[in-house]
Amino acid sequence: MDDRKEFGSRSEELAASHLASLGYEIIEKNYRAKVGEIDIIAKDGGTLVFVEVKSLRSAGFGVPELKVDHRKRRQIARAAMVYLTRSRRTSWPCRFDVVAITRPPGEGPTVDVIRDAFELDGGY
Repeated sequence: MDDRKEFGSRSEELAASHLASLGYEIIEKNYRAKVGEIDIIAKDGGTLVFVEVKSLRSAGFGVPELKVDHRKRRQIARAAMVYLTRSRRTSWPCRFDVVAITRPPGEGPTVDVIRDAFELDGGY
């Protein structure tokens, strides 16, 4: 596994662990549909949560959550619609969270959960 993929995998595992410590129930990781991928699908109480994990090695590159642009949000929303339809959960309340991780070399990671980071718009 190359360094970039390993970094991403470690970040997703850290995010899942952090979410679980906050009471989220992890349902699925790395859900793939033809229209896109969702890093983590979880339940938070009675709400289904679609989570995008973004990580950077340094804060010098900006904040990770800003890397979830309109195109990425649309891709996640489309994959979420496929998941909801296939799992017959279209009536469940859901939201989109972002887990932002900064992992500077030689320092411990900083993990931030942005709840309701974005909403479905009519153009998903």
